[in-house]
Order: sequence, then C-alpha cells, then structure tokens
Amino acid sequence: MTNRRQIIDRRHFLASSGATAAGLWRTAAAMGDAQVVLSPGRTHHAPKAKRFLLIFLTGGMSHIDTFDPKPELAKRHGENYPGFNLQGTSNLPLLKSPFAFRKCGESGAIVSELFTELPRMIDEICVIRSLKTDIVEHFQATLAMHTGSSTVPMPSIGSWLGFALGTDNPNLPAHVTFCEHLPYAGAQVWDSVFLPPEFQGVRIVPGPEPIADLKPPGEVSKPEAITLHQLEARFLDRLNAHHADLRPDDSRLTGRMNNNAVARGLQREAPEVFDTGRESANTLAKYGIVEGDRKSFGAQCLIARRLLERGVRCVEIIDSGASDNWDSHGDMQAHRPKAARVDKAITAVLEDLKARGMWDDTLVAICTEFGRTPWGDGPNSPGRNHLATAFTCLLAGGGVKGGMTYGETDEFGATVVKDLVHVHDFHATILHIMGLDHTKVTYRYAGRDFRLTDVFGKVANKILS
Repeated sequence: MTNRRQIIDRRHFLASSGATAAGLWRTAAAMGDAQVVLSPGRTHHAPKAKRFLLIFLTGGMSHIDTFDPKPELAKRHGENYPGFNLQGTSNLPLLKSPFAFRKCGESGAIVSELFTELPRMIDEICVIRSLKTDIVEHFQATLAMHTGSSTVPMPSIGSWLGFALGTDNPNLPAHVTFCEHLPYAGAQVWDSVFLPPEFQGVRIVPGPEPIADLKPPGEVSKPEAITLHQLEARFLDRLNAHHADLRPDDSRLTGRMNNNAVARGLQREAPEVFDTGRESANTLAKYGIVEGDRKSFGAQCLIARRLLERGVRCVEIIDSGASDNWDSHGDMQAHRPKAARVDKAITAVLEDLKARGMWDDTLVAICTEFGRTPWGDGPNSPGRNHLATAFTCLLAGGGVKGGMTYGETDEFGATVVKDLVHVHDFHATILHIMGLDHTKVTYRYAGRDFRLTDVFGKVANKILS
C-alpha cells in the first residue's frame, strides 16, 4: 500500500476544515475584534475629562521668553549671575529676552510676541509657571516628562491611561503618538514597558503613509462580503486563542492578539480618520493646511482632533525631534520659527474642541521637558542653556481653570518660589482630572507595585475648576 501526501492549498483548507466560514465569523465576533472598551466604573472618582491631548514641544521652550517675563533681566542685562555651580554654567551674564510681552484676554495673562494666535484662547488656558524636573539633560528630562522616571524606562503616561481606562472605540488604539522625527529617548516615551503590550502607543509618522502597510492585502470586495483575507485572519485568531488558552500566564500572547485585532480595526477606520479632505475649506485654512497635506503640524493637530472624536483615549503630538527643536543654545531668535510652526495649529485645535462641544471633557497639555537659563550660554552668547529648576507648561480644557496663571519663579526665572509643581505633581493632576487617583493606578511587576508618580506626587488642586 502506497502512502500518498495530500497537497491542500489555503482555499481548500479553509473550505474543507471543520470550521465553516459562518462558524469562523461567529467565533471572531465572540472573541471581539479589537481592544476591550473598559467600564467607566474603573475611575476612582467622577472624571472631569475623558480624553487627553498632549502636545510636546521638544528641546526646552524658554519660559522667560514665552509666558514668564522677567523685567529684572532687562534691568540687569549683562551682569554676572552665580548660577548653580554646574560645569560651564556659573558666573555667566544675565540675558534679557529679545521678545516683547503683552497682556492678553480679559484675564490679562502675559504672552510673548512669539505667539500671535494663541492669545485668542488665553482666557481658556491655565499657565503653570512653576514646573520643576530633576535632570538637566534632554534624554532624561524628556523621559521624565512622559514616564515619571528620568533614569529607568517606565510606562508612558499614555500607556497608563490606556491601561486604566481603555479606549472608547474598539477599532482604534487607546494611545496614539504623532512623531515625525524621533524625540530624545526615542520610542521609550510611548512604550508600555511592563504593562500589557496592547497599551503601547501606536506611532503615526506624518506623511502620505502615516501607518505603514495599512491597506489590507488580497482581493477587494464589497463591504458585506467575506474575503479570503478575512477568513484567514479569523482562522488565525482561533489558533492563537487556543494557543493562549494553553498558556494563561503569558500576557504577551494576549497582547499580540489584541494588537493584531486593533491593526485590523485601523485598516477599516484609519483611512477615513486621516482623510483631512473631508473637512471644510474653512477648517483646513484655520489649521494652515493645504490640499493633500498630511504632514504639517497643522495636519497632525487636525487628525489628532479627529482621533479624539472617535474615541482614542490619549493622543500625543511631538513637535520636531532630537535634531531640530526648541533647544536654542546659539540664539534665542531660533524660537521664532519654532513658535510660528505651532502657534496657528495649536490655537485652531483648541478653538475646534470648544466649537465641537468637546472642550469640557477633553484635557489638553502643552509642555516641554525643561526651561532655559536666565543667563547666556557663554560670555557673549545670545542663547540660553538648559534649566531644570523652573519652566512653564500649559493646561486647558476639562477640569482646568481657564485664564489662570499658577505658580511663581524668582525675579530672574531661575527657581520656583511659589506653588511648585514637580513633574510627579503634574502627572498626578492629569490623572486626577481623568478620574484617577494616581496612588491607586498601579501594576505589580518584579515583586513591586509600580505607578506613574513612583512614590511621590500631589494634585495641584488650586488649578481645578
């Protein structure tokens, strides 16, 4: 008797297997096709906001040239300042700001001439002048602003929010990051580290193909038809689920399955989300978007708003990267093109959120990794060095008092003298607004309960409405 090997192609295998096409469809539907939408009951108290937009200005925006003017610098320009006894920073001349300041809005908040559009929304923004971080280098400070840790990589704030609150749209990830150029610390700033891998941020690279390989392979059919590609995906789900059932302690398997499901959801929904041509001509003009543009900072802000509308929990836009940013050592005039790049689009997205009824339940943070010194970056330098002891960030939207200036630095802007907000406090406040007690959002790993704020952090209650 001769043994014969039967050769079966994929179509024959799917058609003749015990699971029929209808059965595969039912199995996939029962499993769910993407991330689980978590219950609102996971919050610790009533949230003020349910979605979070983070705009990160890479490189260290100067607080004393934007939102924290120091007239004393103009009076004592050129006098030596003792500094902080760091190598190369002591006894350098004070440097006045080259930019004019003006009072804006009914609140009278003071804004630099660098921003010409943002003053329209200043009465809706809380300017926090008293931020502080721990390390004065870009890599560590950027990591700290995103993860709460300036040394050991930890889960990002977007990953913590996704882990705690999930997504409102099962076909889209909970955490999305627009990142044209890698920032300092690279992909660690949106990584989930030891949290379940499905909560890692999805990087969007602005341009004609924001997400690589987004278009499904295989034949194109009517939406209601079941394609071979769909059948294969559902059969793979069934095999993966069986494999995971045999290994209940391996969370990576579930994470990969969830990520595969979200990828299929993205294939369905992302083309529409990223199509800025669906917006009116007036909206595109407001953001500074020309026809077909998917790369500019304005396009990123508009698509971010569209993602937030569709249930994404946390969207971050990283302005510039490690090679071209706000790091103005040579000349503070370098801040002009940086501000011009973001000013119109940030204003537009804030106005858009308000006009669309999303303001009260969307929290917006506009921040940087540290500030800049009130003295020059050398004896005759018109630029400034890094400063960790004082800088400015902005909060707006749900749960935040608009038109408020919070915190105070000394006469030169070198140190915080009132209402200090450490990065841990900043994170604790964001989580509080999102309905979370930062001391209770924990994850046990390697025998210890970790959290975004480590063992620190207090909520800045005075800025909350």
